[in-house]
Amino acid sequence: MGKKKLTFEEAMARLKEITETLEKGEETLEHSIELFSEGIELTSLCYGTLQEAEQKLTELTIQEGGGENG
Repeated sequence: MGKKKLTFEEAMARLKEITETLEKGEETLEHSIELFSEGIELTSLCYGTLQEAEQKLTELTIQEGGGENG
């Protein structure tokens, strides 16, 4: 694809743009499908990023809870 990997925040901003564009209903069917497809990819990217963050938080919580006691 050659594009740089978007940050979570960039992906969410783009998803918002896509949603607003599709809600207007002014795009052709073909362009709407392209935007929808891009939205699916961005949603997947965001979901993966959130899962990674959740895993890191879980690991940190376990380390903190299993660390030195007293």
